[in-house]
Amino acid sequence: MSVTIVFGSDSGCTKKIASRIASQIDARTVNITKAQSSDFEDCSLLILGCPTYGDGDLQADWEDHLNALEEAELKDKKVALFGTGDQEIYPDSFVDAIGILYDIVVGKGAKVIGFTKTEGYSFTHSAALRDGQFVGLALDEDNQSSETDDRIAAWLPQLS
Repeated sequence: MSVTIVFGSDSGCTKKIASRIASQIDARTVNITKAQSSDFEDCSLLILGCPTYGDGDLQADWEDHLNALEEAELKDKKVALFGTGDQEIYPDSFVDAIGILYDIVVGKGAKVIGFTKTEGYSFTHSAALRDGQFVGLALDEDNQSSETDDRIAAWLPQLS
């Protein structure tokens, strides 16, 4: 299975998570600033990673290069999502960015896999919730970094 992880990252946190995931599943990583439509299309599994900024915004590089995703042919493509956020400072918009990306890829006909439960998190609202679950892997490196390895390990088997 060929896997491509497209991520955006300002501080390097989401890039490090993308690299950690990639090393465990033999995936290639592509920064959204360099991504082209083919990066989204030419793989068996597409993983998108994005931090949530402020009160629920996409990371700036995702905002600036979203057209590459929007122009890609994703009908029936398997897509998984992961996002980073801060559930203590931004409890009303925790990992909202992956909810935004979810809506885009589903609107393009993709099949999203890798939903995760909300147990163990402390937030009040998230645009990344569907039917009581996160649309992907939710990570809080500011407050729960000790949980990251276990959360990744529990998430990855769902993607095969």
